[in-house]
Amino acid sequence: MTLLPCVEIEPQEQPANASVILLHGIGADGHDFEPLVPHLKLPRDARVRFVFPHAPVRPVTVNGGMQMPSWYDILEMQIDRKVDTGELRASAEAVRKLIDRECERGIPSERIIVAGFSQGGAVAIELALTHPQPLAGLVVLSSYFATTEDIEPSGSNDRLPVLVCHGSADPIVPHVLGERAARLLEQRGHPVDYHSFPMEHAVCPQEIEVLSQWLSERLRGDG
Repeated sequence: MTLLPCVEIEPQEQPANASVILLHGIGADGHDFEPLVPHLKLPRDARVRFVFPHAPVRPVTVNGGMQMPSWYDILEMQIDRKVDTGELRASAEAVRKLIDRECERGIPSERIIVAGFSQGGAVAIELALTHPQPLAGLVVLSSYFATTEDIEPSGSNDRLPVLVCHGSADPIVPHVLGERAARLLEQRGHPVDYHSFPMEHAVCPQEIEVLSQWLSERLRGDG
C-alpha cells in the first residue's frame, strides 16, 4: 500500500512499544514538530516512536490558490470555517494507513496516540473518532472540530481521552474554536483535558510540559 512520506524518530535505547502520530499545520511539513521530541522528556519506559507525516501539496483557496502542504482546502476563513470535508476525510484515511502500519510493526492500537496541530488537529479528530480499533488518546493543538455535523464515529473510541490546547491570543484559529471543540467532545462522552495558554498560533513551553505529562500518563511502560 502507498503510505504518506514521514519523518520518524525512534526511542533511543529499546524498540518502540508505543507510537505518536502527529500531523502538522498548513504550509508546514513533517519536520515542523521534529524538534519537539527531546523537549518532551518522556520517561525511559515510555518507548515511543514519533511519526510525523508530510501532507500532500495542493492549492489552498483562502491563500489565493497557492500550492502548499495542506491536509485539505480551506474555502472561507470566517469563524465557522468552510473546508473541503472530502479532502479532510481522504487525509484521515491516508493517515489511518500509518496506524495500520504501526500495528503491523507490533504496536497495539491501544498504544497509539493521534495528534494534530491546526489543520492537522481537525484531521486527527476525524481519524481518531472513526477508527475501528481502540486508540490510546487524541491530542488537538490550536485546532477545531471541522466535521462535527456529519462525523460517523466507529464506537471503538467513544470514551477516548482527549487533550485540547489552544492559545488565548490565536489570530489564525480563534480560541473560541478550541473551547468549542473541547465542549463538543465532552458532550460526546470523551474525558477532555482543556488548557489555554497566553500565546498566538504556536506552541509554548508550558504547553509542552502539559503534553509531556499527558503522554507519559498514557504511554508509560507496556500499557
